[in-house]
Amino acid sequence: MFEATRRDGVCRLIRPDTRWLSTGYAGGESQADAAFNVTVPEGWPETDLDAYVERRLSAAEFDERGPTLLTGVGQEHARRARFGPVEVVATAGVSNPAELPIDGESMGKCDESDTSDAAVVGDAERDGSVGTVNVFVGTTRSLEPGALANLVAVAVEAKAATLLARCGAPGTTTDAVVAACDPTGDSVTFSGSATEVGNAARVCVRDAVLASIDSRYDADPIPRGVDEASYGVVADDRATVSSI
Repeated sequence: MFEATRRDGVCRLIRPDTRWLSTGYAGGESQADAAFNVTVPEGWPETDLDAYVERRLSAAEFDERGPTLLTGVGQEHARRARFGPVEVVATAGVSNPAELPIDGESMGKCDESDTSDAAVVGDAERDGSVGTVNVFVGTTRSLEPGALANLVAVAVEAKAATLLARCGAPGTTTDAVVAACDPTGDSVTFSGSATEVGNAARVCVRDAVLASIDSRYDADPIPRGVDEASYGVVADDRATVSSI
């Protein structure tokens, strides 16, 4: 699916005239020849993201422009997985897990007096740059608009299952997904988990995320829950539930 090039902290994924759907900064639907994953430095102070991305892509001597995700994880930890008509490229850092306790059970601990929507554990500014799980999932099939959007959901589900098993949280506070398809490929109406595309996406997301985590934490223990991480949040409030 992608021709990948890694240079100066930027990973470029090329496939001409690709349809993209990004959940990241300045995301949404687009058609472009490339997408990018950009590593930001520790203590990253930028606020003008458009200008920052332009500087980074220009400095890396990439001429194309397209959907761009940002991460604190080095691109040397990017991993690619291929299966069937799907390819996934992922970078994974889990220093800022976002927990969602079920029945009050949480890997982390929070002050019971905290009434915020998500109790924060740690200090992102004090602890430096936080982790992110960025996933680029692409298929050589041509997906209907709803199927492309659903591919994002399938990828997020697979990412969540993988992270729950490995670090006890379904994601981090800054995760993003870019889904892509080839407009000239065979037309596909659905991309759910039981379809060829959906099944392949789940397999690739799992294996790419696991490989990136193993690379990132080769010599360090993987944080398991917010108590072991530099920074994180626990959504331990309760909503008001009623029948319809």
